[in-house]
Amino acid sequence: MTDSTLPRATTILPAGQWDPAGARDSITLDFDDRHRRRRRYTGGKGLSFLLDLPEATVLYDGDGLRCEDGTIIAVHAAPEPLVEVTSADPAHFARLAWHLGNRHLPAEIDAKRILIRDDHVITAMLRGLGATLRQVQAPFNPEGGAYGEHNRHTAHHHGPQEGHGHAHDHDHGHGHSHDHGHDHHHGDGHTHHGHRHG
Repeated sequence: MTDSTLPRATTILPAGQWDPAGARDSITLDFDDRHRRRRRYTGGKGLSFLLDLPEATVLYDGDGLRCEDGTIIAVHAAPEPLVEVTSADPAHFARLAWHLGNRHLPAEIDAKRILIRDDHVITAMLRGLGATLRQVQAPFNPEGGAYGEHNRHTAHHHGPQEGHGHAHDHDHGHGHSHDHGHDHHHGDGHTHHGHRHG
């Protein structure tokens, strides 16, 4: 079958808003393979289909993909090798999160732990900062900002009055660090993601 004759999955059914019993097949993918716009996949039962979305979108564990012919494919997040970052002290934990966020790393954050991909430079930095690190196998669902895409489950919109008004000359979708020890100036009185600039 060519891509033009495959069933086209064009609609995402968010986890919890559809009945998984109605899925004809399923795909189990790591994070990179769940962040796509257009790609051919073959499900666990052999159903081949073309993911064909208007823009690159993160698929989450439990989402469904509806094809134009009504077929539904369930999405499962595959466990992958990650590093779990923890601290017994909440203020220290917040500082660790700040250091990781300052490096624009893909990170999954909850109240007790941060999950990141293994990177020897970053793990050495975290050890130096006193973090507790542990190798784990788990599905990876990093915050959307690391890839320049707002998380579709908690999305917000910048209207014309909320535009950023500045250029970014760096790519947010990479795995290396760069210094952000400078202030961004957005104009007097500009509010950006819950904190004030200017």
